[in-house]
Amino acid sequence: MAVYPEYMVAPIRQDLVEAGFEQLMSPQEVDAALADTEGTVLVAVNSVCGCAAAKARPALKLALASADKKPGKLVTVFAGMETDAVAKMREHLLPYPPSSPCIGLFKDGELVHMIERYHIEGSDLMRIVNNLQGAFEEYC
Repeated sequence: MAVYPEYMVAPIRQDLVEAGFEQLMSPQEVDAALADTEGTVLVAVNSVCGCAAAKARPALKLALASADKKPGKLVTVFAGMETDAVAKMREHLLPYPPSSPCIGLFKDGELVHMIERYHIEGSDLMRIVNNLQGAFEEYC
């Protein structure tokens, strides 16, 4: 069950889709995107909150635009909307507790880097960009 009306989240979804992220809408799509995947997959758990708008999404776009090494695949789920898809993604993000927004990097199907909400809301934009680019350099 969706928490927000679709007209409200559509432009927020589109922000990451335009940056190259695939919007995952079901648990099956989440599993397909992450299970037995070779290479790297960047996951963004998107949100309507202010720290997603002011920091998480801009940091993702800036980090990807200026990185030498980049993840092979970009995917996103939307907290408060497709609850089954988000729940499945959060299973893949264990042992980290649920938070939104958050950003995870998978390599060969294993979670290798995680940026939780408290890292996002407690940091400035460029610190998040540098964190992401450091992870890209190390794992991609």
